[in-house]
Amino acid sequence: MRIRTIGLAFGVALAATAAAQAQDSGMSFFVTSQNPGNGGNLGGLAGADAHCAALAEAAGATGKTWRAYLSTSTENARDRIGAGPWVNAAGVTIAESLDALHGPDNAITKDTALNEKGEVVNGRGDEPNRHDILTGSLPDGTVAAGQTCEDWTSDAAETAGMVGHHDRMGLDESDAAKSWNSSHASRGGCGIEALQGTGGDGLLYCFAAD
Repeated sequence: MRIRTIGLAFGVALAATAAAQAQDSGMSFFVTSQNPGNGGNLGGLAGADAHCAALAEAAGATGKTWRAYLSTSTENARDRIGAGPWVNAAGVTIAESLDALHGPDNAITKDTALNEKGEVVNGRGDEPNRHDILTGSLPDGTVAAGQTCEDWTSDAAETAGMVGHHDRMGLDESDAAKSWNSSHASRGGCGIEALQGTGGDGLLYCFAAD
């Protein structure tokens, strides 16, 4: 019984330490550890932002205004996320500014695009592959027209959502294959099974806008 009690206490301490690290690091960027449950139907931008905020709060990164990096027919992803700089849960700076984020020298890689818990997200070559991150955006952070899962309100088979590769890897060495925010449109719709079928899991990029 005493061993079990010690083990439980140790687990609680580890969880508290992880939350404190996320908070203490000033985390302002992460990849979501999970989809809310309905693929590309995120409840619009408001629902996506709320998902980012809930995951950040659970990880201990409170006191910030969290925004999902998503474009819609009326709003560009780059206009939603503040001016930077943005830092991951390990304290690594992803980009100093919007121009740096959307330029060739941003620091987004599989090793730095951590989730809110500070964990590495599966990429190409892992099982399962989860490197397709929903963005609905072109490389410059503006909307990819017609590729926003109906402004993030639909998981229907006839819709599509643009995704980027957080691990900067694809089927070839093209710019699109290595793009963190604009690699290809989802195939087979915006449902979670369709997103998983091309190497994703309906994950999002979340940025602190303040």
